[in-house]
Amino acid sequence: MESSVPSDELYPIAVLIDELKHDDVSLRLAAIERLSTIALALGPERTRSELIPFLEESLDDEDEVLTVLAEQLGNFVLYVGGNQYAHVLLPPLESFAGVEEPLVRDKAVESLNKIADEMTEVQVEEYYLPLVKNLTTADWFTSKVSVTGLYSSVYQKVGAESRAGLRQLFGQLVYDDAPMVRRAAATHLTGLVSHIDKDTVVTDVVPFFLYLAQDDQDSVRLLTVDVLIATAGVLGPDLVREHLLEQLKKLFADKSWRVRYMVADRFEQLAVTVAAGDEVVLKTHFVPAMVRLLKDSEAEVRTVIAKQVPGFCQLVDRESVLDEILPCIEDLVNDPSQHVRAALATKISGLAPILGKDLTIKYLLPMFLQMLKDEFPEVRLNIICKLEQVNNVIGIDLLSQSLLPAITQLAQDKQWRVRLAIIEYIPLLASQLGMEFFDTQLRDLCMTWLHDNVYSIRDAATENLKNLTKVFGVAWSKATIIPKVIEAGANPNYLYRMTACVAATTLAPVVTIDVIKDDLLPFLNNLVGDPIPNIRFSVARSYQTVQKLLLEKAAESEYDSDAMDASTPAPTEEDTKAKEERVAEVKEIIRNVIVPNLEKLKEDEDVDVRFFANKTLQAIG
Repeated sequence: MESSVPSDELYPIAVLIDELKHDDVSLRLAAIERLSTIALALGPERTRSELIPFLEESLDDEDEVLTVLAEQLGNFVLYVGGNQYAHVLLPPLESFAGVEEPLVRDKAVESLNKIADEMTEVQVEEYYLPLVKNLTTADWFTSKVSVTGLYSSVYQKVGAESRAGLRQLFGQLVYDDAPMVRRAAATHLTGLVSHIDKDTVVTDVVPFFLYLAQDDQDSVRLLTVDVLIATAGVLGPDLVREHLLEQLKKLFADKSWRVRYMVADRFEQLAVTVAAGDEVVLKTHFVPAMVRLLKDSEAEVRTVIAKQVPGFCQLVDRESVLDEILPCIEDLVNDPSQHVRAALATKISGLAPILGKDLTIKYLLPMFLQMLKDEFPEVRLNIICKLEQVNNVIGIDLLSQSLLPAITQLAQDKQWRVRLAIIEYIPLLASQLGMEFFDTQLRDLCMTWLHDNVYSIRDAATENLKNLTKVFGVAWSKATIIPKVIEAGANPNYLYRMTACVAATTLAPVVTIDVIKDDLLPFLNNLVGDPIPNIRFSVARSYQTVQKLLLEKAAESEYDSDAMDASTPAPTEEDTKAKEERVAEVKEIIRNVIVPNLEKLKEDEDVDVRFFANKTLQAIG
């Protein structure tokens, strides 16, 4: 009597079959993900003759299982014996391309495109083109939607006669009754255009574009904007104006805001590809279109066109900018939609290099001042972050005189994110204003941020002091900043003392070893006995940073980092001896000052203080 137990040779496929039929979806998914292992066990011949047919019969499953299976099959060419057998993978994927679930179809299309890349021209002609035709002429829209994504990859792999047939088939999709199919055709026509020669684009693709651009569904029309850009890239300026310009003018004024939104979003790109530098076309067609879109009734359209203004203004003459576009920009500064104003604030500074100093002062500076006072925080934030472009044009003197009062006001804004943006901008502003101006106008403001109610502001303020030290130097920091930090360490409010401790630790990497020894370390020592446990464990953590920096700076001979430059000569024997003495001195400080304080904190009543003290002692060794 023959045994019913499968042989070792048949066992892998038997296990797979059992798991694929299991009620548990997770087991079926796991089985699909192991398909490559099973295929290796079976070998190419049995994978082609047994595994692939079996998978074709397993199409009635959960969508998540089919999605994984469709993705796996795209990497299966190697397992079926190489590209000469790639066609055996097409039937199951053809079925997947027609299912209802979009995720499954998308993965099937992705895998079919991968397989097309592996196939030879003969294979494509014999096996792939019939698949494309079957899907294109299928009754159900799902297959037609999927097949639109296959034309681009297969078109470049076939001969002239087959290409003509593919264009004809694609035309059926363009003229299909179902809007979903036309949408898919419009989406993928963009990729197909790049593989078609100029003459054929005029005869075949332009009619497709014109038909889709006049579709009664706005979801189809809006997709033709990208088709127009791709087509213009192939045709060149003269043919574009002959065949596409009139339809583009209709898109500019489309009745659907969604279409106008897409046109606005691609406006600069359209101007570059269609006008191609022709000033007459820009002034006659694009400038009026820009003005119309800037005044559009829909806030979404105005928002997106506002972001296109600087790029487009670089293409047109200054007269058009001043006479036609700038008045619209002035209106947008007062736009009822905060999103429009915020979008404008991110880009309006880009007009400064285009207009030049005098016109920027006359036209843009009043707009900046107004937007800096906008009630919506994001508008103010976006203006602040882009001031550098304006500074490069009009100079820091004028910028500081006109904008500094507004910036000072924003530094005390009730929205903490606005205050945070100001803090992040301060080092750049400081480097441009200079030390004297900064000390008189902004230094005290920077110190007040250390006492802010919001932690993120206090944290950013300590980092700001570090960055300012990099800008103005250690001597300035020692004379101006560090005394204020030490003073805050004696404040009755524990948060002030905590922030001062963090500030001292943050400053340590950018100051000299003398400043650490003479100023920062004694300050930390004074906080060892603070009544608040949080401050004591913060000191314990700071000691770890400080002792490490002392050793590093002593070893690097960085007594005065301001005096170091690229021309510093190589160290002499005396320098080496001096360095050794400094390292020894630092080790003595660590041994006689830091370690005893940590030993004291190690016996602290608070568990967190003891933990960090022990951790730092272990780091010191």
